Amino acid sequence: MFKKLAAEALGISDIGIIVGPADYSKVDADDYLFNEDGEQIFFLIKSKKDEYCFTNLALIHVDGDSAVSSKRSIKRYDYGSHLVSNVSIETAGTLDMDVELKFNVDNTVFSIDVKKAFIEQLKDIYKALISIGKQQRRDAVCRDNALRALDATASVHKLNIASAEGALAGHYGELLAALNTAMLETHTKRDFSDVFAKYIHN
Repeated sequence: MFKKLAAEALGISDIGIIVGPADYSKVDADDYLFNEDGEQIFFLIKSKKDEYCFTNLALIHVDGDSAVSSKRSIKRYDYGSHLVSNVSIETAGTLDMDVELKFNVDNTVFSIDVKKAFIEQLKDIYKALISIGKQQRRDAVCRDNALRALDATASVHKLNIASAEGALAGHYGELLAALNTAMLETHTKRDFSDVFAKYIHN
């Protein structure tokens, strides 16, 4: 008990390790996967307090209050609705015990200390997160363009006085259906299995 308290006070209790695929079923985050939707773990960092579980669909953060408490809160950030940005790695100095993975999910800042022995694996998730962020930004531009196209088309229809009311309503229905497809499917990538398979080698 006193060792745990001392580790907490010294700030060394929350240095994480990379958990290998063989042990994914032993972590808490595994209980919160949407297995029914094909969700699977691709990368997992575990410390005494927290788990950072990167699946093909989301980041699942098992957030612990402290190293000496069993209380946990589960936070989920789906890639389809939460933007990944500002990804970086701070490498270890000569006397440092850890390296640091930093990134934002929307306005939430993550700073994860990992034992420096895992630096090579950490480079893999660094690449994957950068690639996810790039795709998310491309999707956002495409969605914005789709909205602009709808506005332009709507303006044309307003000027076309000869259009019958029923035909106009039909055109809008088709446009909205196309916009929903563009916004929610074509230009909102939700499953990043391909990105993780490309970069993660643990």
